[in-house]
Amino acid sequence: MSESIQDRVLRVIATTRRVPPETVRADSTFEELGIDSLDRINILFELESEFDIEIDDEHAKQVTTLQQMIDGITQLVDAKNAHPPED
Repeated sequence: MSESIQDRVLRVIATTRRVPPETVRADSTFEELGIDSLDRINILFELESEFDIEIDDEHAKQVTTLQQMIDGITQLVDAKNAHPPED
């Protein structure tokens, strides 16, 4: 069984922050996890790579919880899958 988008997002965050995966939950806030602006940039780069998507910087600045991030990534992945690039 493949990982869900939520599991993948949480794994990327735990790996990027070098914290135990069990400490990263969907209902966590960036503040609770000690994620600062530099961490957010690194996480965004990793998520873009993980999901092969582009995350809009302005939208990313509005995100304050991991659930919002998961929801946003899910929307981007769904949109990408609905309109695959033409070769």
